Amino acid sequence: MNIYIDENIPYAKAFFLGFGNLHFFCGRSVSANTLKNADILLVRSITKVNEHLLYLNKNLKFVGTATIGSDHIDKHYLSTRGIIFSNAPGCNKLSVAEYVLSALLVVADQNMFDLTKKSVAIVGAGNTGTAVYQRLNALGLECYLYDPPLQTLGEQRDFCSLETVLSADIISLHVPKIMDGKYPTWHLFNKDVLQQLSADQILINTSRGEVIDEQALLFMCKQKKMPTLILDVWEKEPEIDQSLLPFVSIATPHIAGYSLDGKGRGTQMLYQALCLYLDDPSPLKLEQFIPDPVISQLDINSKMDISLLKKLVHLVYDVRTDDFRFRSVVSDINGFDNMRAQYQQRRELSSLTINSKIDQNKLLTALGFSIKKIKDKDENTV
Repeated sequence: MNIYIDENIPYAKAFFLGFGNLHFFCGRSVSANTLKNADILLVRSITKVNEHLLYLNKNLKFVGTATIGSDHIDKHYLSTRGIIFSNAPGCNKLSVAEYVLSALLVVADQNMFDLTKKSVAIVGAGNTGTAVYQRLNALGLECYLYDPPLQTLGEQRDFCSLETVLSADIISLHVPKIMDGKYPTWHLFNKDVLQQLSADQILINTSRGEVIDEQALLFMCKQKKMPTLILDVWEKEPEIDQSLLPFVSIATPHIAGYSLDGKGRGTQMLYQALCLYLDDPSPLKLEQFIPDPVISQLDINSKMDISLLKKLVHLVYDVRTDDFRFRSVVSDINGFDNMRAQYQQRRELSSLTINSKIDQNKLLTALGFSIKKIKDKDENTV
């Protein structure tokens, strides 16, 4: 088989070499002519897979995206051709949740407020929104979930109203891009909604740039009427409106879910889906390929507080590094895509095992760390 793979899908060669001939391509610029002989196509979110891309291809059997989202895939077109489709739901949910945690700890420190005393409304209660909820709830924030589609389906969780969302101290967006239907998310935060926010709030978007009307957002920013902004996604990626950058406290190029663990899980999930389609065993595991973290273990000898938590989180991932790098390269030609393509080997909090004499396993585990209880010397005394 001819397997065509986005060059930025990690560990693809290790996972897929046994299936046939591997051909790597640039996801942003791939053409119909490039893919005309593909039997298997594996992409990430920057490649729009539709009839325009595939009209020259007569052999395609399987399309996979190593991402949670699938709005870049014309699934109806694939179904008309009998092409199997698979994505990687939840693969980078932990990475995004840890991005949000890292960013909020930075903003709280910069603005000198107690994060644990704040309320947060999470818009979108799927895999990623739920992971964010679990971590912030464990930290002590008052958490609300807003997800009308899931609420309509009768899911048994407590959901809040839009009015509650707009009154929360922090609003974090975790929805797919939906252009139409009963619950569209395109410009969900339009001028009317943005006008209801205040400078005392925090607005985070790690979902899709189109969820916020950026022109309305920029207008409000110039009026000095906007909340603190944490933006990982942009409406015109990769050619973003750089006039918005000075108003954004933390700005990054769509890398919230870019931990090595999260991207690797996406590759593994596509590998497992392809194995299932081919009725082939799937013996390979991500643990066989992912490198050991630079720092794998740490001893702590005091009770957890917000100051210590900030040190631990930022030891593994400090979002300020990405913000600094992004602002320094965004004006370069292809700066947005180059930073994504050359992204650092960022690990998740679970890569750090914390050895603690104090019983605080529940909190550390809920936040995502690996833990190991150290026995006190007195416990070994007979």
